[in-house]
Amino acid sequence: MYGKGSLNLEFTKDDSKTAVERNRAAFVSHLLAVRESKHNSSQLPLITLRQIHSDLIHFVDSPPKSQLAGDGLITSTPGLLLSIQTADCLPIMLVDPKQRAIGVFHAGWRGTLKRIVEKGVGEMRRYFGSRARDLKATIGPGIHGCCYEVGKEVREKFESQFAYATKLFREVEEFNEVREKYPMLFLTARAPGHSELPKKIFLDLVEANRQQLLAVGVLAKNIEASELCTNCHTDLLFSYRAEKGKTGRMMAVAGIRN
Repeated sequence: MYGKGSLNLEFTKDDSKTAVERNRAAFVSHLLAVRESKHNSSQLPLITLRQIHSDLIHFVDSPPKSQLAGDGLITSTPGLLLSIQTADCLPIMLVDPKQRAIGVFHAGWRGTLKRIVEKGVGEMRRYFGSRARDLKATIGPGIHGCCYEVGKEVREKFESQFAYATKLFREVEEFNEVREKYPMLFLTARAPGHSELPKKIFLDLVEANRQQLLAVGVLAKNIEASELCTNCHTDLLFSYRAEKGKTGRMMAVAGIRN
């Protein structure tokens, strides 16, 4: 359990099904608590995915009969609540106010590498006739470049796919307190005379997805991104990395009113 007030919204091994169902009901009820709403929140279907870090996107016009696997949902049907669960990965929502269509996407580094948000824009054009310049995009809270350390192999994968990959990464030299205090211990026979510490590599996942949106024609003024880093704000947000896997999930939800 993550605490009475945690509002975990995903079924995990560390929380009970009853608690999650109660949290989801409370979340949806609050989400729909607007004065013009005449809906009973229990009658509005919450559509979720078994997220698999893929580029699979599902078009839905009614509640699916079985659990869908993938990382994106799109619809133009009013009354459906499309959702994405996250705890470091980015939730990204697209809205086409002209065609009255929406999309929600789950973008970790794997989904970003597979261009899920680019494909999401393409799927909205295919199904709804959406034009990229009409879309409004929101990138929700996730792990930011200040904290998202990755390996060299991740950087190499991005460099093989994106011409702008170099600006998505930054390197920081590791600090070793013992080395700083006793530099003579680290002397070697090879130039420059001491062993070099490995560098930490950090990925700016928000910028990576913003660049994808720009690349397919979404206007910069129509892209908003949360400044909250999940790894930095575990008092407010769930973070898989910061909490070493024992954490709940947040939920990003989008729907169309009748």
